[in-house]
Amino acid sequence: MTPEVRWPNGWEGGHVHGREQVAAYWRRQWDELEPSVTPTAFTTEADDRIAVAVHQVVKDKAGTVLADHTVTQVYRFAGELIAEMTIREPSSVGLPASAGLNTASDP
Repeated sequence: MTPEVRWPNGWEGGHVHGREQVAAYWRRQWDELEPSVTPTAFTTEADDRIAVAVHQVVKDKAGTVLADHTVTQVYRFAGELIAEMTIREPSSVGLPASAGLNTASDP
């Protein structure tokens, strides 16, 4: 990741900026949730961003499924490093964002 990477906070909403904020976000998220993300397709977009369709299952620590859907994660690179990731709307949603998991982010 670039030092100034921009990353969606799909759990709490908004974005985080920079490697340290991304790492802190991941630690908070993984302290509370058990996410499983499986890539299902990769495409290169016209602007050279990489779009990755992923099947995402998110559970709380008790094992309750909070979300089970497919989203597209879109990565913009600066050289070989990720400069930005965005999340496109899920193709099907297990629970609404109001259930505690915000699955969309706006650039």
